[in-house]
Amino acid sequence: MYNPYPPGILPGDIDSELARVLAEVDVIEGRAITKWQSLKPPIKTGQPPILSKFGTEAVETLGELMNYDKNISPEKNQACASCHMPYVAFSGPIPSVNLTMIAYPGTVHFRAGKRTAQRYTYAPFFPVLQYNDEQGLFFGGNFWDSRATGYLLRNPDAHQAQGPPVDTQEMGNPDTACITYKLSQAVYRPLFEEVWGKGSFDINFPTDTAEICATPGGASKFGGNTTPVNLSEVDRVRSDEVYNHWGQSLDAYEQSVGVSAFSSKFDAFLKGKYTLTADEKAGYDLFRGKGNCNSCHLDGRSTAPAPTAPTSEDTGVAALANPLFTCFGSANEGLPLNPSNAFYYQTTPDSFGFTANPLGFGYRDLGLGTFLRSGFGTWPSPNDTWRRHAPTSDGQMQVSSARNVAMTPASCPTTEAPGPYFQKEFFHNGYIKSLKQLVHFYNTRDVKEFAFDVTSGHCPAGTIERVNCWPKPEVPNNLDMTTGNLGLTDQEEDQIVKFLETLTDGFTRPYPNLDTFTGSCKTGGSAKTQGNESLIPTPPLPPCASAVCGLFPYPNPPIP
Repeated sequence: MYNPYPPGILPGDIDSELARVLAEVDVIEGRAITKWQSLKPPIKTGQPPILSKFGTEAVETLGELMNYDKNISPEKNQACASCHMPYVAFSGPIPSVNLTMIAYPGTVHFRAGKRTAQRYTYAPFFPVLQYNDEQGLFFGGNFWDSRATGYLLRNPDAHQAQGPPVDTQEMGNPDTACITYKLSQAVYRPLFEEVWGKGSFDINFPTDTAEICATPGGASKFGGNTTPVNLSEVDRVRSDEVYNHWGQSLDAYEQSVGVSAFSSKFDAFLKGKYTLTADEKAGYDLFRGKGNCNSCHLDGRSTAPAPTAPTSEDTGVAALANPLFTCFGSANEGLPLNPSNAFYYQTTPDSFGFTANPLGFGYRDLGLGTFLRSGFGTWPSPNDTWRRHAPTSDGQMQVSSARNVAMTPASCPTTEAPGPYFQKEFFHNGYIKSLKQLVHFYNTRDVKEFAFDVTSGHCPAGTIERVNCWPKPEVPNNLDMTTGNLGLTDQEEDQIVKFLETLTDGFTRPYPNLDTFTGSCKTGGSAKTQGNESLIPTPPLPPCASAVCGLFPYPNPPIP
């Protein structure tokens, strides 16, 4: 049986969890349909034309309906929300996937991507990707590798929303015109036309469109053709415009207070309506001071006290009423290669003749560096002048907002063992399994006694991986050295976790659809060793494949 999952992963178990999530998606979709049917229609008036009175709610509801529509995928079994559910801040909703195979199965369940499902929340606030000459760094974009630059729509989040529907590993449509075609048949088509115009779907689709759009992208029958729906030039332009509106509508939903809510304890604290507990306050002081978290995850306050002066206290007020806890940049934190990632095992053709990763374990995730080279497994770069910066960007991944990093379903009130807890995954490759481990990694990655020249699953006898053994980085170039040896005590690590939990939305007002989780919580164990039972040994690694490391300008120094 074709099974390109990591060792120990049972497809039947994954399928049952996917079925659970789809049932939850149906519940939320039903709520969104009810909301839509109760909307008052906006009235287009004025110059420029404005959807007056109810236009905001209309476009946000349209994006919400799109997010939960599983009919968009070829096999009608995958919605955007299948990998991004509200009860985990629109990140990965399946604990067993988070624990093991990392990337989520797509419409073809034996295909999976190569990275964790990023949170929607606050992603819409990232700016268009650009290079800052003075800083020597890139800022902006969406996705872990910033490939959703927003160069054309001038909106990275809308650009990002255009990716998964036609990603071969995700929703898997073979052509963006398939989304246009399916939207033309959607139950909420009247709302789309109300927002974007009655003539939106005046397109002559070929008679074989339904057949083409029921076949996953990458299938050998397409012969590499990425536009198999044979539209006229005029109809292709119209379809592309509908697809732009798809992205813009989803962005409207993700920007709404129903997703990016600014309703956490921390927001209440900034307003003077919540007093941090002793541990939360200590964690916040560490976050801005000794822990140096605030150098990347900016809190909108005045400059943090220097790590060399831990007793100093910044008494400045917030410069922003809605700080986003990100610098919008990218960094290489030195994560070890994670051999549990399903992407490494998709090395042979599936039933459609598609091979996701012919490089196997020769693949190295260079993140932003690969995108700047328009390399394997990413998008073409829209700016060739950026290419020269690839060697100084290798290994860098987006600095996501720290907001909602701790959000879990109400029935599983924490991310941390012994729980009851919801198993999440952290960083781009899911190597870290708890917030305690995340802070401990930042704290001790470079401690001499903890850093070993081994790969994951091969820590020396007498050590415990993720506790006092950190395997070597997957990409050793351009490491962020502002962390790695912070000198935090065990208690101080725990206090930073307590502060991170204050960034969870839903404190000042309910967060929508948190009640839809129907799975089980986990209990037992320790947050320090959480997930270690699922560690598998990394096989002997071949050299970095030429399709990744052999693209000019080459990584410097070369990546083994």
